[in-house]
Amino acid sequence: MTCSHVERAVARTTGEAISTIKRLGFSLVETTAISCDAPPKCPNVVDWDALDQRRVGLFPNRKRVELAA
Repeated sequence: MTCSHVERAVARTTGEAISTIKRLGFSLVETTAISCDAPPKCPNVVDWDALDQRRVGLFPNRKRVELAA
């Protein structure tokens, strides 16, 4: 399906002008079947506490002071 086919289909479905659809920038996205049984291999998260402990500071031997909240 070409871009113009997508734009025309979206315009026909939404009732908007093709110029509006072109300005909004619709495109096709390829999808693959994802099994819900298996967790993702590499979750896109950052453990900020673990990262912070690995950082080397200016004074690595100085103990951290926790501030009361």
